[in-house]
Amino acid sequence: MSLAFAEPQVEQLATGFKFVEGPTLSPLDGAVYFSDIPNRKVHRWDPESGEVTVFLEDSGGSNGLLFDHAGNLFICQDKSRRLAVLAPDGELTVLAETYDGGKLNSTNDLWIDPQGGVYFTDPKYGKRDQLEQDGEHVYYLSPDRAQLTRVVDDMVRPNGIVGTPDGKTLYIADHGGQKTWRYKIADDGSLSDKALFADQPSDGMALDAAGNLYLTHDGVDVYSPAGEHLQTIMLPERPANVTVIGEEPVVLFVTAKKSVYRVTLEH
Repeated sequence: MSLAFAEPQVEQLATGFKFVEGPTLSPLDGAVYFSDIPNRKVHRWDPESGEVTVFLEDSGGSNGLLFDHAGNLFICQDKSRRLAVLAPDGELTVLAETYDGGKLNSTNDLWIDPQGGVYFTDPKYGKRDQLEQDGEHVYYLSPDRAQLTRVVDDMVRPNGIVGTPDGKTLYIADHGGQKTWRYKIADDGSLSDKALFADQPSDGMALDAAGNLYLTHDGVDVYSPAGEHLQTIMLPERPANVTVIGEEPVVLFVTAKKSVYRVTLEH
């Protein structure tokens, strides 16, 4: 039997945003970057000063964000309907915006595999009159950026996505289907062995070093690697996304509606 964490310590770090999402820890400066989608901004939280500043003024309506090991910031540009990357020198490159001749729906969340390939979800929330795809799917951009492949096409509305550090397992939340699924990753990036991991949806998600999976729904739900529900962490606001910013104890950075929170967990 896995052990649940003790009573979590929850701290509000900043508030006053419109709707925050996509937290990611920078490997270059240890700061956390996150999106305020309606305001089309990316913010930076400094762990030393506690100060939040605007990092990017026009983010393309960014949602999911993720740094690679070199400090490149990958951006799901929700409103611009594309996947882009911002280099440390400030150069922005569009990586994907169409599939099979049609514009993507609304890129939402992403994960970078050990080879540098990018998995991303492409749901559609809100108005649906400009859809050019035949549904809401999951894609894989090859490490050389030459090929975009649709790897999941049987979900209602995919959202959160994260993979294990060894590159062997991928978790994807079907927010519309109210389930979270686990897949085996092949060497070419394709997925197989789809299995139900949690009988609940999630918006964003994260993994800690022990392999525990954190799902955001009414609260932050914690699952063991075996799929055992360990506990639910409730916050003052409904969480949208989460990332791990510390281990031993586990420290989470959670985006929740108009605020961002730090959650410290100890056994």
